[in-house]
Amino acid sequence: MSRAGQAVTLREGDALILVDVQNDFLPGGALAVDQGDCIIPVLNQAIALFSKQRLPIYATRDWHPPNHCSFADQGGPWPVHCVADTPGAAFAPALKLPRDTVIISKAQLPDYDAYSGFEGTDLPKKLDDALITRVVVGGLATDYCVLFTVLSALLQGMEVYVLADGVRAVNIKAHAGELALQRMRTAGAHIIRLEDVKS
Repeated sequence: MSRAGQAVTLREGDALILVDVQNDFLPGGALAVDQGDCIIPVLNQAIALFSKQRLPIYATRDWHPPNHCSFADQGGPWPVHCVADTPGAAFAPALKLPRDTVIISKAQLPDYDAYSGFEGTDLPKKLDDALITRVVVGGLATDYCVLFTVLSALLQGMEVYVLADGVRAVNIKAHAGELALQRMRTAGAHIIRLEDVKS
């Protein structure tokens, strides 16, 4: 899926954004993404590359109240998932997040939903304060929170690289993941694989 010339050599000003790699989105979770756990080894390798270069890592998470508007019993489209301080909202145990990972909690208000890690959070300010101009993104799910996080990063003027082997889609509609990757590419994101990231 990557093309010649898209290799990324990590440098100062780069950051890794891991989107919603939480228990409820993994197989067996309340809102499971098929093969969602398969991306964890890829993301762990990305974490190692960024850590080796002492580059910042940000991890977003859904951190919902029990009566969040996205839940079906509140009229939303999704089952109850990622309720704050529950096991389902915890990051996947196999994900090797460094101690200095910056945690970004989103969609914390009952009447406000947010798929993007930039929406209603301090992520834009944190990236700006850290002089981040380029981000590599992976996580769950391709067709929702990854998509909107990537689009938001592009709107912030950042150069964005999406790890095709480090994302998986919910695919409520057929081929939604593929269409989401195409939408990201059309908006200006580079679709790469982990092997394209060089330290």
